[in-house]
Amino acid sequence: MASPGRSGGRPAGPECGSVAHVERPNILLIITDQHRADHLGCYGNPVVRTPHIDSLAAQGRRFERCYVTNPICMPNRAAMLTGRMPSVNGVRHNGVPLALGSLTFVEVMRHAGYRTALVGKAHLQTQSRREVPDPLLFPAMRPAGLARDAWSTAVPDFTDDPRYLAEREESWTADPSRAVALPYYGFEHVEFACGHADQVSGHYRAWARERMPGIDGLIGPASALPAAVQAPQAWRTAVPEELYPTAFVEQRTVAALERFAADEARAPFMLQCSFPDPHHPFTPPGRYWDLYDPADVALPPSFGRVDPGEPALLRRLRALHAQPGFGPGRFCSQLVDEAALRQAIALTYGSIAMIDDAVGRILAALRRLDLDRNTVVIFTSDHGDLMGDHSMIFKQGFHYEGLIRVPLIWRDSAARAPAVVERVASTLDLARTVLGRVGLPVPVGVQGTDLLAAAAVRDGVVVEEDELPIHMGELGPVRLTTFVDRRWRLTVWHGDPQGELYDREADPHELRNLWTDSATSGVKAELLERLLRARLELVDVLPLARRSA
Repeated sequence: MASPGRSGGRPAGPECGSVAHVERPNILLIITDQHRADHLGCYGNPVVRTPHIDSLAAQGRRFERCYVTNPICMPNRAAMLTGRMPSVNGVRHNGVPLALGSLTFVEVMRHAGYRTALVGKAHLQTQSRREVPDPLLFPAMRPAGLARDAWSTAVPDFTDDPRYLAEREESWTADPSRAVALPYYGFEHVEFACGHADQVSGHYRAWARERMPGIDGLIGPASALPAAVQAPQAWRTAVPEELYPTAFVEQRTVAALERFAADEARAPFMLQCSFPDPHHPFTPPGRYWDLYDPADVALPPSFGRVDPGEPALLRRLRALHAQPGFGPGRFCSQLVDEAALRQAIALTYGSIAMIDDAVGRILAALRRLDLDRNTVVIFTSDHGDLMGDHSMIFKQGFHYEGLIRVPLIWRDSAARAPAVVERVASTLDLARTVLGRVGLPVPVGVQGTDLLAAAAVRDGVVVEEDELPIHMGELGPVRLTTFVDRRWRLTVWHGDPQGELYDREADPHELRNLWTDSATSGVKAELLERLLRARLELVDVLPLARRSA
């Protein structure tokens, strides 16, 4: 395997010396990709078996109502690490890399003496050329009467800067031994798994080639094993279980734990373990492919239902879907029939089961290495998946519960008795909560709430999304903002007078949009004011210009 890049040494200075004598907890942050909260046993799913993740929930805090800042990979991952909303940290949609000058909570911990490492998917920079938008191609941005070579943007474009190409799949596939400039957003050791399904690159590809020199010939749909496939973007991979990306993340995470345990300095560590699954394409390997029978999975109650008040974007999607020859974009939301959906759910459960097995072995390694006592284990995901809600699959352009609600589990030996936390939480809160738990000052400008603080109270959370035509295909650009509290979900669409209002207490599956219902007009007005006030609270308060590096 190619050696991952190494940092130039531990940070020096008074900050390190001041904490050397203090025993601070280790942090193990486990992140899955495109994983709905209700696709876990501990969140009420009666079919998928996740005993190891469920055990974390049984031993710690399970946040019942955790919502993303943005239901798209890069924006929410950047918000988790910076503690700053996508509209504040600049990563508003996929294709915009997090500025190298950004301060993450990982970097704060590194400067305080923590050993830091990331294994798996980072997605703080673009993974593919397909993600990178050219702002000059969008009609709304074209200056009238101006030649294309005379156009310019208000801020510099760094998409081709080599410093922002660390995660590009095509570069890793060509050269799996390439170096990464470290530290990488605070991580002094990285081992990337860039991409999805069996088509993952990064350090993973070198690891897999080392173990099976011909593995490239087993990757992708062209090399798939025979199987009846109905789900969109699915194939039965020929890659064996032991060489699949999930196995790489597991094994290299355990190796990182062993390295930390063997370090005589015994400084605390911050380790992010990030699985690329269960994101589509659906390619669970080996026995995980048919571990679940599509006939045994339940369809969402909203599948096949049409709400007269549904969003205009969904009505447009239905109209496009009815046109002969219409082919939806690779990543954007699309309608799905029952047979395809059942198989997609079953394959997703297979991927989740493989991750759960991997998590079990990682937790066993913590115990074997005597690291369990002083390690806080956090489990979450970057966003969900429609997975049949309102007859759709995948993501983008909608804020239904399956997309914006994610698992958040916090297991901490120093915590009080296990609990289910009902108050509304946000992935924005992760940075402030981790720094509070390890006793480090929170940088000025970090947003969110410390979820462990006794006085942690909030009115609700804001979810934002700003999607471009390159991501939405024929659906066009879309911008929407949502406010969620324990009962209500209100969504406002940019440029569309019709919004969404759901009483999730009476209508948990969001089957009836109350936006135009006169009986709830007062509720809508109140929620609009609360959304406005919440947005005002989330503007950037730093009197500094955003830096690219």
